[in-house]
Amino acid sequence: MTRAGTSAGPLLLGVRHHGPGSARAVLAALEAARPQVVLIEGPPEGDALLSLAADEQMKPPVALLAHAVDDPGRAAFWPMAEFSPEWVAIRWALAHGVPARFIDLPAAHSLALTETGTEEPPGSPAVDPIGVLAETAGYADPEAWWEDVVEHRAPDGGAGDPLAPFAVLAEAMTALREVYGDGGHPKDAVREAYMRIQLRAARKEFGEATAVVCGAWHVPALAARTTLAADRALLKGVPKVKTELTWVPWTHRRLARHSGYGAGIDSPGWYGHLFGAPDRPVERWMTKVAGLLRDEDRFISSAHVIEAVRLAGGLAAVRGRPMPGLTEATDAVRAVMCEGSDVPLALVRDRLVVGETLGEVPDSAPAVPLQRDLNRRQRTLRLKPEASERELELDLRKDNDAARSRLLHRLRLLDVGWGDRAASRGSTGTFRETWRLRWEPELHVRVAEAGVWGTTVLSAATAKAESEAVSATTLAQVTALAERCLLAELADALPVVMNALADRAALDADVSHLAEALPALARSLRYGDVRATDTASLGAVAVGLAERICVGLPPACTGLDADGAEELRRRVDGIHTAIGLLAGAGSATPAGAVDGLRERWAAVLRKLAARDTVAGVIRGRAARLLLDDGQLTQDEAALLMGLALSPGTPPTEAAAWIEGFVGGAAGGGMLLVHDERLLSLIDTWLTGVRASAFTDVLPLLRRTFSAYEPGVRRTLGELVRRGPAPGGPHPGSPEASPSGFGPGSDESRADAVVPVLRLLLGLDTGPAPRDAHTDRPLGATA
Repeated sequence: MTRAGTSAGPLLLGVRHHGPGSARAVLAALEAARPQVVLIEGPPEGDALLSLAADEQMKPPVALLAHAVDDPGRAAFWPMAEFSPEWVAIRWALAHGVPARFIDLPAAHSLALTETGTEEPPGSPAVDPIGVLAETAGYADPEAWWEDVVEHRAPDGGAGDPLAPFAVLAEAMTALREVYGDGGHPKDAVREAYMRIQLRAARKEFGEATAVVCGAWHVPALAARTTLAADRALLKGVPKVKTELTWVPWTHRRLARHSGYGAGIDSPGWYGHLFGAPDRPVERWMTKVAGLLRDEDRFISSAHVIEAVRLAGGLAAVRGRPMPGLTEATDAVRAVMCEGSDVPLALVRDRLVVGETLGEVPDSAPAVPLQRDLNRRQRTLRLKPEASERELELDLRKDNDAARSRLLHRLRLLDVGWGDRAASRGSTGTFRETWRLRWEPELHVRVAEAGVWGTTVLSAATAKAESEAVSATTLAQVTALAERCLLAELADALPVVMNALADRAALDADVSHLAEALPALARSLRYGDVRATDTASLGAVAVGLAERICVGLPPACTGLDADGAEELRRRVDGIHTAIGLLAGAGSATPAGAVDGLRERWAAVLRKLAARDTVAGVIRGRAARLLLDDGQLTQDEAALLMGLALSPGTPPTEAAAWIEGFVGGAAGGGMLLVHDERLLSLIDTWLTGVRASAFTDVLPLLRRTFSAYEPGVRRTLGELVRRGPAPGGPHPGSPEASPSGFGPGSDESRADAVVPVLRLLLGLDTGPAPRDAHTDRPLGATA
């Protein structure tokens, strides 16, 4: 066998995967040589799929996906972009009616080698041939060297011979292989043996008019003189698994990671621009950047573009480069268009240098039944997969939005993480959901894995939910599953889940487990109302759990260390919220059970708040929850605080009480702003803490008050600095009134704002109210 550029033998075109310069050179070489067959590095099982590359619906970036039939999670990708040499070779062959074949080690073998751990032995040194050549040429950055010698050169290398660059690169790789051998990749010997066997077969069928497009590292091995028997010996005993292959969409963002061909690139968007720009690539790039920044409301003029082009050219000249590369373009954009800031530059990198392009594959491409069902539902619901992250607001009262919600929840249950729930903006109701969606190519593998559960999204989610219900080991797992089933509206799975829930709830006596399980059940009842699901049996279980918690919680809150107390404090918050949700569940809960439950829970909180043996953070939180629910007056809250902060209480325990009372709870800081009596109690206690104990309580207090909004912290500081009014009652006494908040209300001052409020609310269409002193309309300027 011979190397590229010689007069005889096959045409060996060594390339860098995903290199636009290599792609242009391959196209020029194929046009010049006109081979009768094109052999490409890739899995031979993909030969049957090559014709799809000519389909109008096929839009790169795409990837060949191979997975083991018995274990879909064992998979591999071979990605290709528009500027990938392999893709260019495939398209050229299809356009000219020339056979194209993959010649790398079959996926059946490579996946089996991955399974047995023989793909790459740990600790083997790996050689970066581009890095070695760049260092030899005196370049610190391998990417800059590659751009200068390949990407920024004409396809013929300036020599008038389109094969010349491949001959030079083959010579360099031969020298490297003589020094580094397999470069730390022993599996390459097996791969290269298989490629040589396929090359021999092609030469026997088509003669010497054979072209091979492969990684430049493999060219010396394919040109080496070996025997067929020796190559077959290397392949003897290689394990094998049954595989399936298909085309899947890929993304520029995924190309930027090291995967597939092992040639992850940092700037696929830039490379795509270099490949697609017919001329003046730097000028066209700066125009793209200007358009992006203008869309973000930044002032960018034509003068900015011109100056950025000039600066990039000047930087290239100073650095001795043949033309500006991405580094020079980025430096110019930062200086001219971003005013030296890396913030807008990060947007340029994300949107343009990397890019958000998502490829497409034709409907005729093979796919597992579950993937086909998902594709149909995506089209029906007008829910197109996109590479960029986007927010999706759903109103569950609308049929299409409700169907979208069901699909996303079912996919999450199948571990196909297309979307994640996010906090809804402007609404806390159960009729709205907010999702953050981003489709990643790996999700095709997740869909293939989930295919073992069923052929449709509904049947697969139902089967998996039933299996998880039977295999669940804790009560919390079952209650969480029940919530997910209600959100996904898996009516057939709910009976199995409910049976498992009833069995687990009857056997589990651990209060912590019960407390962990209750919130999910309570949320499920709300979702049942929204989705018109019968949740009566769920409500009965939830009320039963709550009753058992009320009995077992007080003893469980004693004798805890700091971590255990904080964990149980979070459980108390969850129980309190859950019981509030149960109260609003209506017909989903047994008649009369909820009212009595709220009273019993209030009694439990009073026990916790008053019992000295309960951890301080739990006592403080119990008092706060009672105060918020109107079950405790401010005088009673002040009394409990005074007892908790008394001199006999250890400082760390008192600080924990403060954290429980005003830390973490909504409005904790505002409570102190509007009730200076409580603030004075804390201030008086804190100033009396001994110096030796102050360092112990400081972390607790800092954690508590640092969670407040800056404005709240500033107001509290002002109140503490100002202190009580001269001659006023002693801070913390029952007679003390917060400054600015008198003991009664001034009704005349309150009545003065009513006309303005009526006007703002549209309740009063008469003439605007007027100021009693100036006779001007209220709110008018002088």
